[in-house]
Amino acid sequence: MKRLTLTRVALAQLILLLSAALFLAACGGAAPAPTAASNNPPSPNNGSAASKPPAARNNMFTSAPPMTIDPNKTYRATIETSKGKIVMDLFPQDAPQTVNNFVFLARDGFYDGLTFHRYEPGFVIQGGDPLGNGTGGPGYTIPPEIKRPHPAGAVAMARRGGPPETTPSSGSQFYITLDATPNLDGGYTSFGQVTPESMAVVMQIRQGDVIHRVTIEEK
Repeated sequence: MKRLTLTRVALAQLILLLSAALFLAACGGAAPAPTAASNNPPSPNNGSAASKPPAARNNMFTSAPPMTIDPNKTYRATIETSKGKIVMDLFPQDAPQTVNNFVFLARDGFYDGLTFHRYEPGFVIQGGDPLGNGTGGPGYTIPPEIKRPHPAGAVAMARRGGPPETTPSSGSQFYITLDATPNLDGGYTSFGQVTPESMAVVMQIRQGDVIHRVTIEEK
């Protein structure tokens, strides 16, 4: 009888050990199998705009963003396209509100997935419209900060009509000049300059080319 009792105890202990082992395995006690890395890394922009399809970003804001940049720091933007990367140095001391606006929209993912909807040979490429037809914007406008000229590779804000120096009419659309355009001086806010190494990419952009993402480097 005593031997039988010990056998039952041993059996009970064995059942408990097996149950514990199965429980640990079910809870991830063993290392999971590795998964294949994605060929497309996630966008670093994870703001409210990044989660919306492009057309849904039109007029998604009701007011311009608060000032969050430091005009005494340097800002560099990188536009990633299928043709390559367009690197641009921004000018926060000359156009603080415009640079602040562009940095805000870029970090919020507003530009991710939009297109260059305009290509004028020898003149400009233009993008940043959530509707893709030149009529869309973020839902607000910012005042002009007209100081800088338009050499080749100038980055400037498109705007609606009205006296250029007094009418807040720029939102999200921007253009890059393909050649020096002094006829635009005094009428539009130039707030950045494409690096010389990136101009070859700029010259390849055509209407419909996609802006995959815009990232901002702050120093």
